[in-house]
Amino acid sequence: MFTKSSRVYFGIAALLLFALGCASRGRPSGGEIDTTPPEITGESPKNYSTNFKGDEIRIYFNEYVKIKDLQKQLIISPPMDTQPQISPQGSASKYITIKIKDSLADNTTYAFNFGNSIVDNNEENPFAYYRYVFSTGDTIDSLSVKGAVFDALSRNADPFVSVMLYELDTSYTDSIVYKQKPKFITNTLDSLTTFSIDNIKEGTYKMVALKEENSNFTFQPKTDKIGFYEGEITVPTDSFYNITLFKEVTDFKVLKPSQIAEQRIQFPFEGQLETVEIEVQSDSIDKLQYRLTIDKEKDSLYYWYKPKVEIDSASFLVKSESFTETFKYKFKSAEKDSLVISPLKRGGINFTDVFTLEAKTPFSKIDTTKITLIDNDSVRVPYDLEFDKIYNRYKFKIELKESEKYKMELLPEAITDFYEKVNDTLNYNFSTRKKADFGSIRVNIINAKLPLIVQLTDNRGKVLYEKYADEFPIVDFADIEVKKYQIRAIFDTNKNRKFDTGNYLKKIMPERVSYHPDIIDVRANFEYVETLTLKD
Repeated sequence: MFTKSSRVYFGIAALLLFALGCASRGRPSGGEIDTTPPEITGESPKNYSTNFKGDEIRIYFNEYVKIKDLQKQLIISPPMDTQPQISPQGSASKYITIKIKDSLADNTTYAFNFGNSIVDNNEENPFAYYRYVFSTGDTIDSLSVKGAVFDALSRNADPFVSVMLYELDTSYTDSIVYKQKPKFITNTLDSLTTFSIDNIKEGTYKMVALKEENSNFTFQPKTDKIGFYEGEITVPTDSFYNITLFKEVTDFKVLKPSQIAEQRIQFPFEGQLETVEIEVQSDSIDKLQYRLTIDKEKDSLYYWYKPKVEIDSASFLVKSESFTETFKYKFKSAEKDSLVISPLKRGGINFTDVFTLEAKTPFSKIDTTKITLIDNDSVRVPYDLEFDKIYNRYKFKIELKESEKYKMELLPEAITDFYEKVNDTLNYNFSTRKKADFGSIRVNIINAKLPLIVQLTDNRGKVLYEKYADEFPIVDFADIEVKKYQIRAIFDTNKNRKFDTGNYLKKIMPERVSYHPDIIDVRANFEYVETLTLKD
């Protein structure tokens, strides 16, 4: 029998068990995530102050904040030669301190654009696009220039593009972008293609945009993209300015050579490859034979020579249409190259492919009587042979059939290389798939100004298929792989069948490129008819 006190204890125990049971079903919520950005509670000196004479600024917040990605996000206009010291770095504080280390110009408006770098300490909610502005003179410059940035070749422009204004005064020259920081600057940051250069003064300017590698606000042609507005910009203005970024092709230049193998020298180069001649200059070398090939992955020429050189050094005269230089060269010991032949693509090939053989040493001659190509029924398959000398490739052009297996046999001495080495017996097998495994796209071009280079690219802009339209504004891409494509058309103004980029000093704009607005998701055994309308 339960006593009154035991009934009380039992009730308490039951309540505890019930509470524990409920607790075991899940942990209590920590509440909603804070999405409120920090708030500014004070600024010293106040934002938009005039007659600024100090060297320290403080911005106070209602909670602890920290600074994130400051190097990318912070833009100071006009740029300072010595960067200010900004804290906190790597910690949190209720205020941000800016210690100015540079001498400030008289009667100048300065703007610190923090982008999204100021975030709260816990959830990293940004205090978005905060700008601190002051003037060393009596007034704050309040004019602005607005516009948008595009890429010459890609569908989307790069993030973090610097857009700059250079004052057109007596000291201005076009080469200023290589060595001097601009008068005013802004940045498109990571999610925008539009820009606004604010707090500038009345005047006439040249506008330049840079996608930089090292953020020093000067143009480095080897690494940076550049864009420019062709005319002058007079402020104040209500115009909206578009700038197209492009990567310059540097002037062709051959660099210092190096020994790669026993009878092979590497000549790296920059710029667009030109036809090159190389002459060895030495009284000790007579009748030296050579071949030039290009590396398929990097900008380098290979100089293959025979016979083997027994002297220590010589000079090489390198000549092209636009380049001439003599290199003093010291021969070194290195391993000997050997003839190794392989197909460019193994196994299955597409109907747009050409079966191709390449080698580690230069091809010299081929004996097609010692080469047999048969299909799955052992029937001989005819082909046309093409030799790509600079890339050192034999291309076997075949009328490919669907769902077919091919076998190629090369008997000994079918191929001879530059050093008179020959192959042993070689066998290669490759095959095709059904036509139904592929798709096709017909592109109808409206307002076409021929000739055009029409390309199918992947989402990164890599060219997967290309056609040249010089007679009709209709382009067919048959038997293409099942995947997503972008369609773009290049206005081949100079009819040289390639995209020509711009040049800043020569004031040449890149050739126009237009994209189809949609991504085409090609499915197997499906034909797509797309219309690409080009703007005048």
